[in-house]
Amino acid sequence: MEIDRFRKALERRSRLKEKLFTVDEVAYCESRADPAQHFAVRFCAKEAFSKALGTGVSKFSMSEVEVVRDERGKPGIALSGRAKGVAEALAAKGMDLSMSHSDLFVIAVVVIET
Repeated sequence: MEIDRFRKALERRSRLKEKLFTVDEVAYCESRADPAQHFAVRFCAKEAFSKALGTGVSKFSMSEVEVVRDERGKPGIALSGRAKGVAEALAAKGMDLSMSHSDLFVIAVVVIET
């Protein structure tokens, strides 16, 4: 995903952050030097999660999928609401998330264990 494309989407749609991200995600991203880069990679991770489930994003809200970090900084996914229910119904037992970025692009990969 192109970071500048996501940056422009954030500028055009003032409520996009509240629709897609949790309060903690917004606080984290806005504390960084280039918030758009961090918002973009989190959006990419949420999209990768929905594709790994095979359901797409129509079954839950993107804000129900939160990108979190453990004490060492390793990224992970925390689920709530309908997203948690969909994952449980599909017998998801564990998830791994990898995220990366350059100056121009972000990428995320999610692997779900069943």
